[in-house]
Amino acid sequence: MSQNIEITSETLELLRKCGQGTLTTQLFKRGYRQQFLVGLAPLSKTSGRFVGEAFTLRFIPSREDKDWDLGDLKARGEDNVQWEAVEEIGPGQVLMIDSRNDPRAASAGNMLMTRMMRKGVAAAVTDGAFRDGAEISEMDFPAYCRANTATTRPAYHRAIAMQEPIGCADVAVYPGDIVVGDADGVTVIPRHIAAEVASDSYEQERRETFLFTKIDAGASLFGTYPAGPETLEEYQKWLAEGNDL
Repeated sequence: MSQNIEITSETLELLRKCGQGTLTTQLFKRGYRQQFLVGLAPLSKTSGRFVGEAFTLRFIPSREDKDWDLGDLKARGEDNVQWEAVEEIGPGQVLMIDSRNDPRAASAGNMLMTRMMRKGVAAAVTDGAFRDGAEISEMDFPAYCRANTATTRPAYHRAIAMQEPIGCADVAVYPGDIVVGDADGVTVIPRHIAAEVASDSYEQERRETFLFTKIDAGASLFGTYPAGPETLEEYQKWLAEGNDL
């Protein structure tokens, strides 16, 4: 199966150097028109880029007989798939949470974020909301969400399953997909094309770094972006001089 395909550290490092616009362009060229998680933003502006393997968690709406007991939350009982996921997820993985695009209650808070950060988890992403946003924004841990809320998860969400296909911000996410994030947002790359997307995205980033210097110096878009024969020849000379990302 495609999810068993090995992803090398070289592939991950190439992806880490590529922006969201480049990744989505390369995915579009391969027929994937929407792999960017629209509407999600990082709580921290300083946590930097991340890349890792998707570890999925799915929520359904909460229900009183399952998530409440005479008004007392059962959030810390044995039947807690959310905590199981936080304990199961491994270093370098990304917790991808299907919160049904519902930000009324928190998908997680700073305690769970801290546990994952100390375990070496790469990031946490939800199409809902996180709580403790002020604390999370100060952590060296990438956390992406639609909103910040103070409302506890069982008010609206029940964690029901992990490591199965989910939808996050209306993007299909399969366990083992490769997730890349930066200040602009998050893109999901199907695992079986991650290596080729990484290679072509890195080349696009290199080429566009050069093309930007041309546009910034006053060159016309025509013949420069996209590059015409003369510009491509100049680009090859630029590479031969040892320039790179």
